[in-house]
Amino acid sequence: MEIPMIDFDKLDGENRAETMALLHQACEKWGFFQIENHGVDKKLMEKVKHLVNGHYEESMKRSFYESWIAKALEDKETRSNIDWESSFFIWHRPTSNIDGLMNLSEDLRKTMDEYIAQLVKLAEKLSELMCENLGLKKGYIREAFSGNAGPSVGTKVAKYPQCPRPELVRGLREHTDAGGIILLLQDDQVPGLEFFKDGEWVVIPPSKNNTIFVNTGDQIEILSNGRYKSTLHRVMADKNGSRLSIATFYNPSGDAIISPAPKLLYPNHFRFQDYLKLYATTKFADKGPRFESMKNMANEHHSLHA
Repeated sequence: MEIPMIDFDKLDGENRAETMALLHQACEKWGFFQIENHGVDKKLMEKVKHLVNGHYEESMKRSFYESWIAKALEDKETRSNIDWESSFFIWHRPTSNIDGLMNLSEDLRKTMDEYIAQLVKLAEKLSELMCENLGLKKGYIREAFSGNAGPSVGTKVAKYPQCPRPELVRGLREHTDAGGIILLLQDDQVPGLEFFKDGEWVVIPPSKNNTIFVNTGDQIEILSNGRYKSTLHRVMADKNGSRLSIATFYNPSGDAIISPAPKLLYPNHFRFQDYLKLYATTKFADKGPRFESMKNMANEHHSLHA
């Protein structure tokens, strides 16, 4: 099963319509895809990975293997309530906590800030493309996510350490993501990520050439009234390697009020006889304008009786 690859270079020129259609299909049918030629500096991405891997080796690896999580596998029983991961979370926006995190080098802090500045631009561009495909105004998702302080941005930095008994534990248990748009910089060697599609688990291969892997979270599914999907996924533990995952979340602010975009809602609270009356004159036309007319009719009826 080939995972959709969106080439952002093709958004300018004669291939734009085809590329936009591919993105729309990926959001509707898959809930996850890859982006190439995304505009994020690849040398910067390599530096982020190098520094995070170094930080794990120096400051996290030993404590993980001495933790209760690692020791929990010693009895050789399946563990369904733990995750075989070593991670920390960085908040970037609306306020940053990166200077308060212990043991991070100044180089890692600075490099991460530079990377996130570029990644936020990519997330906003992607949100605008989604709006275009959904027929919403250009900045609708960003505005819906903004609340009083703008969208929330944070990064989960994780290593899924080499596991002696991967059959007993998940790297990360099955879940959907709570937020909006997730942009993943992942390992280029060690596999483990899997997404659920059409009744089966799809193995996501390691990312080559610093492509960025994207999935949509619960708030995009809600905002799009179910058009775009938040997909179940997991990380499998690996016996032969330690997998890197740097997942940045472009989310609503905590005080943002989230609801389906009114334009994407089906008509409701109308009398069937009114629908039949409209249907009689539009039966052989596209149903979209008919639905829109019914929404307007229902809204006018509601306004008169409010």
